[in-house]
Amino acid sequence: MPYDLIPLIAPAILLLAAGFAFTRPGRRPRFVPKVTEAAALIALAVAILSAGVLMLQGAGTGPVLGIAGAGLSTRLDVVSVTMLVLVSFVGWVVVRYSAAYLDGEARQGAFLGWMVTTLAVVLLLVQAGNLVHLVVAWIATSLCLHRLILFYDDRRNAIRAARKKYIVARIGDVALIGASVLLAIGFGSLDIATILASAGEGSVPAAAPWAAGLIALAAILKSAQFPMHGWLTEVMEAPTPVSALLHAGVINAGGFILIRFADVMLLSPGVLAVLVMIGGFTALFGGLAMLAQPAVKTSLAWSTIAQMGFMIMQCGLALFPLALLHIVAHSLYKAHAFLASGTAVDLVAAIRRPGPIAIPDSRAVARAFALALTIYVVIGFAFGFDSKSPQAIALGAILIFGVAYLLAQGLADAAPRVLTQRTAIYAITASVSYFLLQIGAEWLTAGTLPATPSPGPLEWALLVLALFSFGLVAIAQATFPLWAYHPAAAGLRVHLSNGLYANAIFDRLIGNWSLRRSD
Repeated sequence: MPYDLIPLIAPAILLLAAGFAFTRPGRRPRFVPKVTEAAALIALAVAILSAGVLMLQGAGTGPVLGIAGAGLSTRLDVVSVTMLVLVSFVGWVVVRYSAAYLDGEARQGAFLGWMVTTLAVVLLLVQAGNLVHLVVAWIATSLCLHRLILFYDDRRNAIRAARKKYIVARIGDVALIGASVLLAIGFGSLDIATILASAGEGSVPAAAPWAAGLIALAAILKSAQFPMHGWLTEVMEAPTPVSALLHAGVINAGGFILIRFADVMLLSPGVLAVLVMIGGFTALFGGLAMLAQPAVKTSLAWSTIAQMGFMIMQCGLALFPLALLHIVAHSLYKAHAFLASGTAVDLVAAIRRPGPIAIPDSRAVARAFALALTIYVVIGFAFGFDSKSPQAIALGAILIFGVAYLLAQGLADAAPRVLTQRTAIYAITASVSYFLLQIGAEWLTAGTLPATPSPGPLEWALLVLALFSFGLVAIAQATFPLWAYHPAAAGLRVHLSNGLYANAIFDRLIGNWSLRRSD
């Protein structure tokens, strides 16, 4: 068997299981839960086998099926194998969870069928070796998700979310189709490996910047970036396994497409700058809105919006290895968070209040940020700042701002000594972990993803803006107890809980307020 053919076994097995599930769509379908779970487990085994093949044989990039390279093909490299293992692992967990979660539902078999179908097309997407394969799998992913969102098709909010997602997805599909046409014309090939090799050698066809812009638009829409983010917060009307499955390469597909075409994206610094601005704003906006949500799943959805914004910003900074690492870490964490969201009420009830929390004053906050940045700089020099790109250094500083928030509590006058020591250890651990993970991600993707280029004047301006913005928000968070009861804070919480009303405006534009049925 050709080595490149191995990854195609996983979606083939899943589609066979889906076909079996669709023949028994009703309540408690015999054998269907076991068959779909077994198919998902086999897909995981195939993904792990593909990773082993890559280590032993090297990446395969040629077409393995189709006519003249225009049909189904695979690309086996570090990026695709990482996504294959991630998607299949999360998918297996979610399918296993779904068997019990949906037990007794009238359409349990149909739901499991659409779950494994969605998982299959995502696996096809992440291993795509040519543009036709990529576009077809991209569109199929959205269509399958549409069916899952409408599982409860009598719920008005589910219908609204599905229609909104459908509109956003179709715009993204058109953008990716346009980008693919421009890439095929500009580089004279449908093969992704050929396109990336030409772009990496400095070939810049006239259509390349336009293609990069359309790829960026498709990624922004797929990853629920502001102001087209509203559908994600409303998808919570679907069963919980759907929310978890989103993190098996569905919501992350926007970041994946940017990472896959990293060499092409580097040809258009202006497009990367737009990604930094949109992603950075979405990360800050989503993180603040998350804190004002009353429901657990809605709060998790806003957290996903923020995390996807941060990932888009990483791609805009040309930190593609770190963006891939972010996809893996966030997918594992957030899929678990959604699957465990049902225990949130019991967990809160079981927590005993430990007593008063140390509230830092402005001086403690200033000392905390100074100490956190000092620790970061010292450890950075130990790892060799001179070998790091300015973008990576700035990203690490942004991450350490979150640790400074914890340090501020440890440096408060009323804080016990053990809390101060613990938060200092957190700062050291976070700094060391960041540099180790960065080194590991860059080592693993060397030769597959391009190195981060030196920043120009525009990039330096964006780095300064990002540091200032994230630093300001971190300071506001650290000093929250000092201004939380100001009348203006109450109004701000209301506006943030409603997402600054961007979603309501989108509803008005598409007539969702008067929606009576699904498209």
